[in-house]
Amino acid sequence: MEGRTRFARYVRVPIAVSLWCLGAPSVEAQVSGEPVSLHWSVPDVLPPGALIAVVRGDPTGPGRSTLQVSMPNGYRIPPHYHPGYEHVEVKEGTLHVGMGDRIDPKQTRALTVGDSATAPAGMHHWSISEGRTVLAVTFMGPYTITYVRAEDAPRQRGPFGY
Repeated sequence: MEGRTRFARYVRVPIAVSLWCLGAPSVEAQVSGEPVSLHWSVPDVLPPGALIAVVRGDPTGPGRSTLQVSMPNGYRIPPHYHPGYEHVEVKEGTLHVGMGDRIDPKQTRALTVGDSATAPAGMHHWSISEGRTVLAVTFMGPYTITYVRAEDAPRQRGPFGY
């Protein structure tokens, strides 16, 4: 267990989230004991296949925000970094995380349900999901992402998703 605690404290975890596609901050979900219905949307700055939903805060403005990110099995987020920290907690599935400027599936750490970790500002990192994977991502906004290789950045999609 000590190794797992040490890992959670020191591992750098990737996750990228588009804020350009989010609507008004009124899309917040209520945090309480009642079931919450989240408003899911397709992020423009992630590879196709992921969905995001605002849980708390305004990710496009200053201050603390939390999003949920849903990724299908085998989903990859290319190497990237952020200007501020990002803290993730795995809610469902497994997230294989790595650091550096290229994806190498042999050089990952697996985070499973209940695991959490924080990536500091500027850390180059990437991820691969195993099974449907859902994350809670907390950060100080506004949230941005920069891909290490420009060719990895998703192209802006048109109004109909293509």
